[in-house]
Amino acid sequence: MKLAARVGQLTPSLTLAIDAKAKAMKADGADVCNFSVGEPDFPTPAHIRKACEDAIEAGKTRYGAVAGEIALRQAIAKKLQTENDLCYSAENVLVTNGGKHSLFNLFMATIEPGDEVIIPAPYWLSYPEMVKLAGGTPVIVQTDTANNFKITPEQLQQAITPRTRFFVLNSPSNPTGVVYKPDEIRALATVIVENNISVISDEIYEKLLYDDAKHLSIGAVSPEAFDHTVVSSGFAKAYAMTGWRVGFLAGPVDLIKACSTIQGHSTSNVCTFAQYGAIAALESPQDCVEEMRQAFAKRRKVILDRVNAIPGLSCVIPDGAFYIMPSIQQIGMTSLEFCEALLEEQKVVTVPGIAFGSDGYIRISYAADLDTINKGMDRLDKFVRSRI
Repeated sequence: MKLAARVGQLTPSLTLAIDAKAKAMKADGADVCNFSVGEPDFPTPAHIRKACEDAIEAGKTRYGAVAGEIALRQAIAKKLQTENDLCYSAENVLVTNGGKHSLFNLFMATIEPGDEVIIPAPYWLSYPEMVKLAGGTPVIVQTDTANNFKITPEQLQQAITPRTRFFVLNSPSNPTGVVYKPDEIRALATVIVENNISVISDEIYEKLLYDDAKHLSIGAVSPEAFDHTVVSSGFAKAYAMTGWRVGFLAGPVDLIKACSTIQGHSTSNVCTFAQYGAIAALESPQDCVEEMRQAFAKRRKVILDRVNAIPGLSCVIPDGAFYIMPSIQQIGMTSLEFCEALLEEQKVVTVPGIAFGSDGYIRISYAADLDTINKGMDRLDKFVRSRI
């Protein structure tokens, strides 16, 4: 069967491919240390699971509103008002099948052929693919370690053209873990407002912050910045709800209606009873989030200490999420060569930086227990020392 040309434009997900290979090796009995997946290793908190079970028992198993259960939309709007200083109401919120789906809906609703979307690299690998699916052109802006993998206002200004539709801002970041400081957010907001473009603020890791890092939603900088902002987020990372597939988009009412129309003809509503778990996540005490954050903080310290002690590797210190992105440029291998050899020789799974638009780096997720981290870093150390 002949396939559409758009399929040929897409790059298959290296993270999924590598994870599948690692799982196959593990199924065959190999002792694999997997640092590839951006998924908390904790179970979904009990009170969230219980809310879902209660919803099932109460018969919340039928079709629901395409835009989401009104109670969840209200809870999300309240969270955005109180935690992020964003003046949204329920009508400004669309509940989606995960954070990824919120972005897909957004691009499908707004991008015309030839429209440009500015994406700093390293980037989450699905951003440019979704832009291409919508007929747009991803404009990749390379960042570097000198600026801690952050796009500068000058770089953003230089990348803007008359065809620029969006700038994608992901803070805390996947894959680097960096967090833009409030002053850096304000400086980017100035460029956005002055050039009358829109910003997509992907804030799914906002609750996973370390040391003195602070999260500032770019829409909270000023009323003008708010008018140019669309927020994408979800419940997967902070609440260990990756498989639940509940995310959301927040923005102008006309945009949310358009995205809801698209969702109505694709997936329809998000799993009804899963949404009641999300309501419980927002409306219950946040102790579970803090417990997981503290565990990630301990792992972060261990893995940074271990990686920075390996000759030939260097790493920008991340302030959020659960990733590090060490440089392997002194090793003399491409990121794909490095990751494939590391997996074959030491049974350690990492993701090549080329998947995120930045060869010369690898991504390591520390969403793994400390025993796995220490064992994996022992193996990484042995692998690198054999090549320098």
